[in-house]
Amino acid sequence: MKVLALTLLCLLIAVNEAKVLEKCELARTLKQKGMDGYHGISLANWICTAYHESRYNTAAVGPPNSDGSRDYGIFQINSRWWCDNGRRPTANGCRSSCSAFLRDDITNSIECAKRIVRDPQGMNAWVAWRNHCKGRDLSQWTRGCGV
Repeated sequence: MKVLALTLLCLLIAVNEAKVLEKCELARTLKQKGMDGYHGISLANWICTAYHESRYNTAAVGPPNSDGSRDYGIFQINSRWWCDNGRRPTANGCRSSCSAFLRDDITNSIECAKRIVRDPQGMNAWVAWRNHCKGRDLSQWTRGCGV
């Protein structure tokens, strides 16, 4: 019974730590952190990607991928290539723990996303971007945000 109570307490704490940003809040933060036009990528592309990857949830952790890796945070950064989750071999291209991408302060996620788009794949590293944002009119993603 104690284990069940402790498990429930941990889940409640984890839920309380999760922050789901509003679209315009994210747009302002990303613009302030230099993401608008970073490596030629518009702010709308970043907002669209974050929505389709995590629904703007800073604490999102994806299910295991086919290689056993997982995706973390608002941009769903992959543990096989970009961060260390302590469970699998990783290239750790962002030289970060995956838990750093689960914080309400998304600075670490932004810095890693900047690193990812400098790779040859660019935005194509995000399946959600390819499937939902690439080549589309993205004006809706920043409309009304004043950015």
